[in-house]
Amino acid sequence: MSGLFRRKTSGARDGTPLPKCAVVVAAAGASTRMGRDKLFLNLGGAPVLIHSLRVFDAARAVSEIVVAVRQEDVQDVSELVRRYGIKKTVKVVAGGATRPESVHNGVMAVSRDAEYIAVHDGARPFVTEKLLMDALDAAVKHHAATAAVPVVATVKRAEGGVVQETLSRDGLYEIQTPQVFQAELLKAALTKALEENAPITDDCMAVEALGCPVYITPGSRENIKLTTIDDLPLAEAIAAMRGGTPCVSATGTTYTAW
Repeated sequence: MSGLFRRKTSGARDGTPLPKCAVVVAAAGASTRMGRDKLFLNLGGAPVLIHSLRVFDAARAVSEIVVAVRQEDVQDVSELVRRYGIKKTVKVVAGGATRPESVHNGVMAVSRDAEYIAVHDGARPFVTEKLLMDALDAAVKHHAATAAVPVVATVKRAEGGVVQETLSRDGLYEIQTPQVFQAELLKAALTKALEENAPITDDCMAVEALGCPVYITPGSRENIKLTTIDDLPLAEAIAAMRGGTPCVSATGTTYTAW
């Protein structure tokens, strides 16, 4: 594995040319907990998925975008990309039955000359170029990095509904995306995880299993992941604060699909 762990001597912002970074957007979930397909919900005047695609489309370091979606959504997402004028090359591929399978399918569709691959949740519409670049800078130096925010809530471990202990918050982080990796490292890590049917919940876990440390970069409290219907009012507020058109009115107007 030594070839995967060559250390770069320069970062992405020190005046040297930016490394080629592809972005894989994981968007093949069934939105079961949301009760509707969250990627197509209108948020601030555009579908949820389009918000992150616009950021990556504008980011200088991003060479291409791959979106992994459900097989039945491939045509609709391809049309969405055209409709909203995403200029960079966007490949829309069918995901798999699980998130690791979907990300693996997306990663394998990335051009061979990509040096780094960023993985982002399609249900995180408020990513920024700074979040991406901070993680990319760290990945250039350390091979693997992820956006994260410190845990601020009190966390307890329970068994059978009974608290067993209160965990110290020191050193605990809520992991977000983008997560950025040296391309060959991520490919090897995901392939191994799938071969071993490893129960990974994010791509960092696959890389960690190879013995590669993952570095933390500053995330954002606004970089929320839309999971349940309860997340939508906060998303509305963030979209309005950023200048978009709220997707739900104060009177409770239903969210609309694109």
